[in-house]
Amino acid sequence: MYPSLRGKRVLVTGGGSGIGAGIVEEFARQNADVTFVDILNGESDAIAARTGAKFSRVDLTDIGATTQCIRRFIDADGPFDVLVNNAANDDRHKFDEVTEEYWNDRLNVNLKHQFFCAQAVAPGMREKGRGSIVNMGSISWHLALPDLVLYQTCKAAIEGLTRAMARELGRDNIRVNCVVPGNIKTPRQMQWYTPEAEAELVKAQCIQHRLEPRDVAALVTFLASDDARGMTGHEYFVDAGWR
Repeated sequence: MYPSLRGKRVLVTGGGSGIGAGIVEEFARQNADVTFVDILNGESDAIAARTGAKFSRVDLTDIGATTQCIRRFIDADGPFDVLVNNAANDDRHKFDEVTEEYWNDRLNVNLKHQFFCAQAVAPGMREKGRGSIVNMGSISWHLALPDLVLYQTCKAAIEGLTRAMARELGRDNIRVNCVVPGNIKTPRQMQWYTPEAEAELVKAQCIQHRLEPRDVAALVTFLASDDARGMTGHEYFVDAGWR
């Protein structure tokens, strides 16, 4: 438990399923005041009911609607202390089949909103004199996995974005870090793996057990807490030693 997170205003993008849902649940367990956005209604409503978090349906590829929504949150309940840029989509795609339209769509889904969500919450964090932004990366580009060229391009850029924003916002006592998950067992990820492939994945890790969303959420909440007050501008892996 991190006492410094009690009552803190937390915004999580893509909090309706998978890793994002685990992050919402962990911040709620820390007695934070959690708001999350997602495009999934049913799953998100269930998580909100279970945790007491506030949910709004937002399409993060619509930057205007997204920033307006964040302003409404702030006007209603005050500035955020923590932003977790979690939302992403790792649909597989073939190099030769990528069109310009698909390129733009994937960058909007996986990268663009991270900057603009941070830009929207930063003024309130400046007013408070502190804040923590956690961007979600991916181990995929470090491993150069196949059929993910655009997703990996975005995830590599997020690590650069993290470094740049940490420098830009550091003088305002706003910390920016990146969490890099390995292969986390979620319903979405399980569609890509047979039991045999999953066993091979675990075998490639130093620690021989399957990672779950709670493993990522544990690091995210630490980085958001005052216990990590000296940590900014870097990426931190939760991959059981896979890389």
